[in-house]
Amino acid sequence: MNKTDTKSTVLLKHHLKALKLPTMHAECEKIAQRCAVDNADHLAFLLQLCELELIERERKSAERRLKAARFPAHKLLDEFDFSARPSINKPLLLQLVKGEYLDKRENVLFVGPSGTGKSHLATALGMAACAQGRKVRFFRVTELVTLLLEAKEERQLLRLRQQLGKLDLLILDELGYVPASKAGAELLFDVIATAYERNSLIVTTNLPFENWTEVLGSERLTGAALDRLTHRCHILETKGESYRLQDAKRRRKPTT
Repeated sequence: MNKTDTKSTVLLKHHLKALKLPTMHAECEKIAQRCAVDNADHLAFLLQLCELELIERERKSAERRLKAARFPAHKLLDEFDFSARPSINKPLLLQLVKGEYLDKRENVLFVGPSGTGKSHLATALGMAACAQGRKVRFFRVTELVTLLLEAKEERQLLRLRQQLGKLDLLILDELGYVPASKAGAELLFDVIATAYERNSLIVTTNLPFENWTEVLGSERLTGAALDRLTHRCHILETKGESYRLQDAKRRRKPTT
C-alpha cells in the first residue's frame, strides 16, 4: 500500500465512522483486498460493503425487538409437540406464523387448561412477529394490570397508553388466574378497547368465555371486552393434561 492509499484509507474510515456505519468501517479494507483479487470494480466494492452494513443492522434490530418484547423464555413453533396436542389446529397456526393477521389487525385467543402449551404458542407467534420487523410486547395480565394501576397513580397513564399504542402486537398471557380489582379491570378493558382494529392482541386464558366475569367483574365490561376481542379473531383450543403434571407423574414413577 502506498502513501496515497494509506491516506485514502484513513480518510475513508474517518468518514464512515462519522456517518455511523460501523460495519463498513470495520470491513472496508478486507472487502477492498477481496475485490482487488477478484478484479471487481468500485461499484461491486460499495455493494458488498452496503450489504454487510444492512445485514448487521437487521441483526441488531432483531435483537433489540426481541429484548423489547420481554418474553419470559424464547419458544419457537418448531419446538412445539403437536402430537401431544392433536386438538390444536396446526394448519391455522402455520398460517398465523406468517403474520398476515397482523396486517389485518386480527386477534388470536388461546383457550385451554393450565399447562397445555398456550404460552408457548403465544410466544412463538410473538417471536415470529419480531423476526418480521414488528413491535411486540409480552405481559402477564396481572403484571400489566399492576403497571396500569401504578401509572395511573403516578399520572403516567397517558404515556403508558401511548407506548402500548405503538405496538403491532400485544400479548396478554394468563388471563383468568387472578381476579382484577374494579379499577384494574377497567384499565385492562381500556387497553383492549383502544387496541380494537388498531393493533393485534394475543390472549391466553384458562377460562371459558362465560367465566370471564370472574376476572373482569362486571358482565357489562366482560361483554364489551369479548365483543371487541372476538370480532376479528382466531380462536384455538388447547386440550389435554398439563405438560407439567405429566412431567411430575413421570418423575414419581419408580425405576425398575
